[in-house]
Amino acid sequence: MTSCDKSSLRPAAVTLPHHLGFTVLSGLILLLLCTLLRAALLVYNRELIGDSPAAVFAEAFFNGLRFDLRLVVFVCAPLLLALLSHRAMAARRLQRLWLTGCGSLILLLGVTELDFYREFHQRLNSLVFQYLQEDLGTVSSMLWHGFPVVRYLLAWALATWLLYWLFGCLDRATRSAAGTHSGVSWYLRGTVFMLCLLVAVVAARGHLRQGPPLRWGDAYTTESMFANHLGLNGVLTLADAARHSFSAHRDNAWQATLPAKQAVALTREMLLTPHDSLVDAERAAVRRDFRPPAANTLPVRNVVVILMESFAGHAVGALGSRVRGITPNFDRLAEEGLLFERFFSNGTHTHQGMFATMACFPNLPGFEYLMRMPEGAHLFSGLPQQLSARGYADLYVYNGNFQWDNQSGFFSNQGMTRFIGREDFVDPVFMDPTWGVSDQDMFDRAAEELARLPADRPFYALLQTLSNHTPYALPENLPVEPVTDQGSLNEHLTAMRYADWALGRFFEQVKQAPYYKDTLFVLVGDHGFGNRMQITEMDLSRFHVPLLLIGPGVQEQFGRRSRTVGTQVDVVPTIMGRLGATTVHQCWGRDLLNLPEGDPGIGVIKPSGSDQTVAIVRGGHILVQPKDFAPSLYRYRLGARAGAEREAAVDAQLARYLEAFLQTATDSLRRNTAGVVDPR
Repeated sequence: MTSCDKSSLRPAAVTLPHHLGFTVLSGLILLLLCTLLRAALLVYNRELIGDSPAAVFAEAFFNGLRFDLRLVVFVCAPLLLALLSHRAMAARRLQRLWLTGCGSLILLLGVTELDFYREFHQRLNSLVFQYLQEDLGTVSSMLWHGFPVVRYLLAWALATWLLYWLFGCLDRATRSAAGTHSGVSWYLRGTVFMLCLLVAVVAARGHLRQGPPLRWGDAYTTESMFANHLGLNGVLTLADAARHSFSAHRDNAWQATLPAKQAVALTREMLLTPHDSLVDAERAAVRRDFRPPAANTLPVRNVVVILMESFAGHAVGALGSRVRGITPNFDRLAEEGLLFERFFSNGTHTHQGMFATMACFPNLPGFEYLMRMPEGAHLFSGLPQQLSARGYADLYVYNGNFQWDNQSGFFSNQGMTRFIGREDFVDPVFMDPTWGVSDQDMFDRAAEELARLPADRPFYALLQTLSNHTPYALPENLPVEPVTDQGSLNEHLTAMRYADWALGRFFEQVKQAPYYKDTLFVLVGDHGFGNRMQITEMDLSRFHVPLLLIGPGVQEQFGRRSRTVGTQVDVVPTIMGRLGATTVHQCWGRDLLNLPEGDPGIGVIKPSGSDQTVAIVRGGHILVQPKDFAPSLYRYRLGARAGAEREAAVDAQLARYLEAFLQTATDSLRRNTAGVVDPR
C-alpha cells in the first residue's frame, strides 16, 4: 500500500473548505484526462490535419474544454450534493471509487474512439449500439482480429490504477488533521451549496446566453471537419446516441414541418419526369407508371448487381484517385461501360447500401437500420418486386452469414428465394474467422451459380463482396502487392486492391459464359470510407462511390462517362429503363439515363448512426442541413482535386426539396404506402 493509499485509514476529518478543494481538484484531474484523450485522438488521426493551421486546433481544444466541463459537472454532481451532509463529505472511499470508476469509463471510451474515429470519421455514436445488437460472436471476432485489444486493455487497466492512486493522493492532501472539527452551520453549508449549484449549472449549460444548453453544433466553428469533431466529447455524443437509440425510433424520425400536400407536391416535382404518370395519387406519394422510350432501352435479358464493400471513389483510378494502382481491373472494366462520376451512397454503412440499392428506398433519420425494424417488413418497389413479377429467376451470393443485418429475412420478404452464404461454401480458398469466405471464393461460386441458372428464364442476381472490411483478414498468399505507402490506409487499400483483383477474375470467367452478351452488369459501392480529405461536414469521401454499367450497347447509346448526380435509390429505375416496358413502381429515385435535358441529377444522403445531419446533392453543389442549425451550401469537387468551398447564399429551392423529400418518404414509410401497391 502506498503512502497515498494509507490516508484512507486515518480518521475521516473533512472540513467544508477541504471538501470543496477535493471536488475542484478532482474536476481538474478529469478535465486534464479529457484533454489528454483529445490530444491522443489528434495524434492518432494526424493524417487528417491536412493544411489546417494550428490555430484551428487550438480553437477545437477550447471548444472541447466547454464540452469536457459539462461532462465533469455530471461526474462531480454527487460530490456537490455531499455538501449537504457531514457524513457524505467524510465518505471519501466511496467518492474515490466513484471518481475512479467514472474516470476509467472515460478512459475506456477514449481508447475505443481512437480506432472508431479512424474507421468512421465520427465521434462515438449509435453505431456502437447497432453493432452490439448484432451477433456478439461476430462483433467480438471483428474487434479481436482487427484491433490490438490486449494492448488497449492493459493500457486501460494501468491508467485506471494510476487514477485510483492519484485520487488517493488528493484525498490525503485535502484532509484535516485527525480530530479537527469539521462541523459548520447548516445555513452556511446550504449557502455554499447554492453557489456551487449555480456555477455547476452555468458550466453544464456551456454558456451564459439565453437559449438551449451547449449542443454539438457549437463545436462547428472552423472550416476543418476534423477540428470540429475534436471539439466534441465522445462520452457525451455516445450518451446522446443512447438516448435516441433506446427511445422509440419514430421519435427520432424527420418531423413534419410543411403542410402535407405541399411536401408531396415538392417531392413529385423533384422526382417525376415526363416519362412518369402518377398512379393512386391520393394514397401514394410517388407511385407511378414509368414508360421508358424504346430508343433508350438495351438488348439485355438478365441483370447482375455487384455491391462492392467499401469501394470508395477516392481510391478508384478511373475516378481520378491520387493513389495509383488500387483498382486496375475496375479501371479496365470502366473502359467497357458507362461510369457515373458523381454517384453517392445513400448512407455510410452496408445496411443502408443494401436496401437503398435493391429496394430503392432512401436512408431516413430514425430508420437507418430499416431491415431490422418493423417497417422493414413492408413491401417496397425494388428489383425483387419488379423482376420476380416478370418471372425472373433470382440469386443472392454473399461471403458471410445472411442473419447479419437480417438480410435473409428482409430479402426473402421482398421476393428473393435463392441464397448462397457462408455456410454453403465447401473447401474455400480462405475462410475469415469473423465474416466468411474471401471475395475470390464468393465470385468463383457466383460464376458457378450463374452458369447453372436455367437458360429458359431470365435472371437477376445480387453479388455482395466483404473482404474489404475490418479486420481485412485476407488470404496469406495475396495475389496482389500490399500497399505500404499510405499510412493508416495501408490495410484498407490492400483489401480494396484484393477485392478489385477478385472482381477482374470474375469477369474473366463470365465473359466466356453464353449469357454474358445478354446481361446488364451493375457495379456499385455500398459506401466509401474516409481519407485525409474531409469534404464538408458530410465527409463526401464516405459517400462517393462508382456506378458502372456494362452491357451490350451501353457505350454506343450513352457514352463512356456521365456527370449526372445519382444515389443508390436511382439504381433500380435505371435498370428498369434499360429493360424497357411499362413499369409501376414507387422508387425514391429516377432513371439516370432518361432525365430531362439539362437536369444535373439530384440525391439525398445521410450518414449512418445517430448523426441526424442530412444533405441534398444537385449538380456540383451540396446543401448540408444539420439538425437544429442553419443549412450550408457548398460547391464541391471530386477526384484528384477533391475539396469544397462554401457559397455565400443558401439555395432555397434545394432546402425545400430536402425538407419535403424527407417528410414525404417518412410519412409513406410510416403509413406503409411506399410500395408498388397498398397493403390489403
